[in-house]
Amino acid sequence: MNAPRRHVLWAALSMLSLGGGALGQTPPQAPLRIGIIGAGHIGGTLAALWVSAGYEVMISSRHPDELQGLARSLGPKAHVGTPREAAVFGEVVLVSVPYGALPQVGRDLKSELAGKIVLDTGNPYPQRDGEMAVAARAKGTGVASAEYLPGVRLVRAFNAINSGDLRSEAHRQGAPIAIPLAGDDPQALQVAQQLVSDAGFVPVVVGPLARAREFDVGTAVYTRLLTAPELRQALKLK
Repeated sequence: MNAPRRHVLWAALSMLSLGGGALGQTPPQAPLRIGIIGAGHIGGTLAALWVSAGYEVMISSRHPDELQGLARSLGPKAHVGTPREAAVFGEVVLVSVPYGALPQVGRDLKSELAGKIVLDTGNPYPQRDGEMAVAARAKGTGVASAEYLPGVRLVRAFNAINSGDLRSEAHRQGAPIAIPLAGDDPQALQVAQQLVSDAGFVPVVVGPLARAREFDVGTAVYTRLLTAPELRQALKLK
């Protein structure tokens, strides 16, 4: 992560009053720490992209020993822990778990995640996640996720791209692929935009969490590789 980008990101972070005051007490030159809960295809790929951009990450799962090989391949900026340890470690936390596990994450880590910026990548699939997925799709995933993760600064991000495309299209030649974002907290959205850019994509803010349904599963833009102008046109954004 180059110095201008780091300064922009820390300028945004310094304005946040997050739980425990962690960010307010961290010097601007310190590397940003990202906790990743769920190191599957999306979480693991983003860990690699963010480590390459200069971030400190902690990847986690219920079986952290299984992640040691991935961490070693990413280098000294990658660490391994439990989901709780990743939630504590991260000044920003990515939650990338099967959607049916999201309520449990919210219950188990409520105090650790309180007040933090949380990027949620999950998508509800009824065949995998059951009836809760039907309800989440009906109300819109942004609204549903906020109910499952109370007290966080939530941003829907990286849910509308396949993991293979996330790997292959990062930092591609020509116009970058757009990643739609939705959130209710302007400063959390600013941080999310920087993280999207540093992962090798271009962020497009669609609006508040209620508008995240516009890039949910089954929409016209879901998993389509669109540039920012194409995504804005498809979603009728200004």
